[in-house]
Amino acid sequence: MMSVLTYDIKKGTVKKCNIGDLTEMYIPRIKWTQNKDQLAIFKMNRWQNHLEVLNYDLSKDKYYVLIDEVNKYYIDITDDLQFLENGKEFIWSSEKNGYNHIYLYDIKGPEKADLTPGNFDVISMLSVDEKDQKIYFKAAIKSPMEHGIFTTNFKGKDLKELSSGSGMNNAQFSTNNKYFVCTNSMANVAPNYIVYDQKGMAVRVIEENKDIKEKQRVYGTSHVQFFDFTTSEGVKLNGWMIKPAKFDQSKKYPVFMTQYSGPGSQEVTESWMGSDYWWFQMLAQKGYIIACVDPRGTGGRGEEFKKMTYMKLGHYETIDQIEAAKYLASQPFVDGKRIGIFGWSYGGYMSSLAILKGNDVFKAAIAVAPVTNWKWYDSVYTERYMRTYKENKDGYDQNSPINFTERLKGAYLLCHGLADDNVHFQNTAEMANSLIDANKQFETYFYPNRNHGIYGGNARIHLFTKMTNFILANL
Repeated sequence: MMSVLTYDIKKGTVKKCNIGDLTEMYIPRIKWTQNKDQLAIFKMNRWQNHLEVLNYDLSKDKYYVLIDEVNKYYIDITDDLQFLENGKEFIWSSEKNGYNHIYLYDIKGPEKADLTPGNFDVISMLSVDEKDQKIYFKAAIKSPMEHGIFTTNFKGKDLKELSSGSGMNNAQFSTNNKYFVCTNSMANVAPNYIVYDQKGMAVRVIEENKDIKEKQRVYGTSHVQFFDFTTSEGVKLNGWMIKPAKFDQSKKYPVFMTQYSGPGSQEVTESWMGSDYWWFQMLAQKGYIIACVDPRGTGGRGEEFKKMTYMKLGHYETIDQIEAAKYLASQPFVDGKRIGIFGWSYGGYMSSLAILKGNDVFKAAIAVAPVTNWKWYDSVYTERYMRTYKENKDGYDQNSPINFTERLKGAYLLCHGLADDNVHFQNTAEMANSLIDANKQFETYFYPNRNHGIYGGNARIHLFTKMTNFILANL
């Protein structure tokens, strides 16, 4: 059984913290308070829907409960816990009121103030200025697709935005909070790094990535365009697309959809895509529309939108990706018979489900390092969203691609690293066995001694070359 132990450096002694029954419990975080004899110990049940933060006094071998939080779904653990130097208060973030917010608590437990009230998600707490009694944080206040840098005081008043640009912002504050480096990017603008003072005034430009802007001009890249639509179930979903160069409204183009779709993730944001941007641009120049839609279960839109996939991972996300494909097919410039979907990891799980359950919509799919049955994935992650297989057999079985391979009609490419340290290769091996049992033809590419990211030597360029050729041949 797990234990929490402390080691006295001077005395060379070990002491066990007596914090009650730890049977089928997690200790996800341990942090020091401002008191050198007191530890904050996070204690969470196996279902991960009941969290206690304990203030454990080493000198007295006693504890009391700082936070006792129960959620009807699950609780996401963060590092947003900071004990103030006054020894009397601490700051904590929680989704307990439907959106992720930051709260000020008395050290004895009572909540003193909601510091960030409103119908928006705080993405993360960035810094705390105890002298001026201010907190700095990143939040999706303007839109789920944009993250800004904000400050407010310890009473939850005087909210101000410090980031000046639209899009995706992140910040790193100096130790005295007088300056911060803001990283800002947009879907069509590579990251720039600028130093600001605490009033949000620019002090110095570190990097603007002008060379990338020049490459965009030289290679004639297409603008990423955002869109939204409402599904047949009345759900509004956000997406982006890249249209081919010299786009002609009168022509019909094939669509290559990319997505991740995992719990709390976001792919549809006003932010730079990194290296994938150039692959998508190349495919667009070859005549494909590239599109991405965030389904239900993704982040930035409050707890209910994110956690509605509880006990049914893959169910609503698959419905929404199929709806997204149908919406795109309804556009006058789209060839609805040539729509494909791609994903890596959770995205590979989704692309597999999509081509099987949406076999009348998708012509091709690529799955890289996919989960194919949640029974074979990390238990901490899986049970947070699905509980155990014994408790939720239908939730597992009805959303596992291996159980629907007989529905495959289109072209399917399955890729995996044999040394995957995240999604075990068993997932792909079982998927291949199921496809063979169903007598379904498919393509596979395996990468010996490569991990989840399939890096090393020519592995990445080799994989992306294969995926590109597969798209050209099948879509």
